[in-house]
Amino acid sequence: MTEDSGNSAGRAIPSGRIARLGVFGKLASGVAGGVVAEGARRLASGERPKIGDLLLTPANATRVADQLSHLRGAAMKLGQMISMDAGDMLPPELATILARLRNNAYHMPPQQLDRMLAAEWGKDWRRRFAHFQAHPVAAASIGQVHRARLPDGTELAIKVQYPGVKESIDADVDNVATLLRVSGMLPKALDIAPLLAEAKKQLHEEADYLREAQMLARYGELLVGQPEFVVPELYPDLTTPRVLAMSFVTGVPVESLETAPQDVRDRVMHDLISLVLRELFDWRLMQTDPNFANYRWQPETAKLVLLDFGAARPLPAETGEGYRRLLTAALAGDRDAVREAAIAAGFLGEAAVLQHRALVDRMIDVILAELAKPGPFDFGDRAFVGVLREQGTEIARDRDTWHLPPIDTLFVQRKISGTALLAARLKARVDVRAMVAAYCTDVR
Repeated sequence: MTEDSGNSAGRAIPSGRIARLGVFGKLASGVAGGVVAEGARRLASGERPKIGDLLLTPANATRVADQLSHLRGAAMKLGQMISMDAGDMLPPELATILARLRNNAYHMPPQQLDRMLAAEWGKDWRRRFAHFQAHPVAAASIGQVHRARLPDGTELAIKVQYPGVKESIDADVDNVATLLRVSGMLPKALDIAPLLAEAKKQLHEEADYLREAQMLARYGELLVGQPEFVVPELYPDLTTPRVLAMSFVTGVPVESLETAPQDVRDRVMHDLISLVLRELFDWRLMQTDPNFANYRWQPETAKLVLLDFGAARPLPAETGEGYRRLLTAALAGDRDAVREAAIAAGFLGEAAVLQHRALVDRMIDVILAELAKPGPFDFGDRAFVGVLREQGTEIARDRDTWHLPPIDTLFVQRKISGTALLAARLKARVDVRAMVAAYCTDVR
């Protein structure tokens, strides 16, 4: 029956509003203490440090990562998003620390797990299974996954939501936003209210496992006849708003493909990029969380396993058309058309273009030059990224021109950026130009 296969200790997830607020208070006081200590140390050595330098120390970043991992839920999810979305733009030290939020950390101890499952399935829930592994095989921001076996031998993956996560979403998002404001990382003039509202909405959707079950089933239907992908099968009789039951699919971390032959890495990324294009242009439905943990590789079948559809969302037609116009202009090598399409789609703010036209154009020229190279695009060649980072950082220093793209564009770009990061990790070579051109009717 129930069995704990691991030896790492669980740590109860704070579920009440007061308990979670206490963790934020501990985090704020710990960061403040770190600022004082680091400031004293630097002053003693003759330095005159800026407050921003004191806030973003490795010690304070470690405090933030540790406490967000403990809270799980929306707080940890936002930390993951910062870590993934910033990609090459984060300082290496901070990127390494924030990456801890993408790894397994604290999980519910058996007693807390039992209470959650009893509330969803009834007190005799163990009778449903021949075996239920109490130690999770995976732990993420919203829930943790357990392996189980039905009496007929069917192996299942059971995702169980952390207690209090759904109820704490709004407060957690507001608390993280307050921390960002207080730290001075966000300019006061930037209106992030629409982004916070959308973050809350998506996190509430991700915390609804019945909705995720629908998306899981939908992707299973869309990928019928696509042998390169595997999608788990939904088990609706065991699925509730806080428990998602699906078939257990074996696989190894997708990062293990780093040592695979070049042709295998190229094929896998070709398939994933093709999937993104279909999501954007054909289905108008996209799984917008590109966390590497959402992909697994099956060496024995040479198939890619797709997991976690909580962040799947429908896309308005205008989002896809905005990308189509932008890509059409890029493939044609038309800098002015690219700039205009980027503004129309909301990628660029008009203020940034007015103030930094030369820098914007240089960035566009770098990207166009990369796209114009013959043959497959080499994601392992990152030389151009440093140039873009330097120019983008100079624009970003002008906080008066900071701009938030439309929400749907932000989520699509998150998927595209995450897919590109994985391709870079695998050093894949893919003829992206030909793949994109198939969706841009004006380009032959």
